[in-house]
Amino acid sequence: MAYENEVDSFLIDDLTVENRLDRISIYGSLELTKDRHGLESALKLKRIIDASIDALKRDKTLPDQITIKASQSVQNPF
Repeated sequence: MAYENEVDSFLIDDLTVENRLDRISIYGSLELTKDRHGLESALKLKRIIDASIDALKRDKTLPDQITIKASQSVQNPF
């Protein structure tokens, strides 16, 4: 479910989709080849995008824009 937790992560070939409470992060690369594999990959990506759009539409308190805080670096404990 889009925007539901901070743990879900999906891979479509070399494309990573990470679920967050305040955003969906998509990075990497994906080749949509003109074959059955390309179709399956495109449909997976479409389901993720459609779920994200549906979640955004359902949110009645959706702000105009959020501020994304910069991530903090921590010292390696090893």
